[in-house]
Amino acid sequence: MLRYAAPIQKLIEQLQKLPGIGPKSAQRLAFFLLRSSPEDLQALGQAVLELKGEVRLCGQCYNYCTGELCPICDDPQRDAAIICVVEEASDLMALERAGEYQGLYHVLGGALSPVEDIKPSDLHITELIQRIKEDPPQEVILATSPTVEGDATAEYVRELIQILPDPPQITRIALGLPVGGDLDYADQVTLARALRGRAIMED
Repeated sequence: MLRYAAPIQKLIEQLQKLPGIGPKSAQRLAFFLLRSSPEDLQALGQAVLELKGEVRLCGQCYNYCTGELCPICDDPQRDAAIICVVEEASDLMALERAGEYQGLYHVLGGALSPVEDIKPSDLHITELIQRIKEDPPQEVILATSPTVEGDATAEYVRELIQILPDPPQITRIALGLPVGGDLDYADQVTLARALRGRAIMED
């Protein structure tokens, strides 16, 4: 079977490892890069290489950053009395784009999933509980995605917080987000309505 030149084929195979990139998309991207200038390719390669060298996890919320704390945790204007718990840094950015929330965040690094063998110890749940113990907020918003895994994660975290001495108010975003949808794909208006319409989680 006829194949592309080895360097092109290798690039296509590597691009296919990216989420959402199938064979045809990988081919289009490969040929786009082939037509790009050496300067653009060098800039792209440098940006990729710098990811691991310069990006780290925030020491407080586990968002991605380049310093000890992310810009949100380092901002004295943010409301430290509220912590919004999200699955991924991309969810944090989605909520920030909505412009409705002015508190702090905690990024779990995923959601509980027996299918993918993601356990509580694989997420930043212990760190969240410790953070609440050391500097108790007034409210914790559980903003995990409205999926089976997201709901299970929210319920697990709620139970851990609930048994703390003098636990904070626990709320869950709900209004405007479809069941089975991903937070990162929701539009700004929907996210803003979801934050305004959050409800207290009860047994």
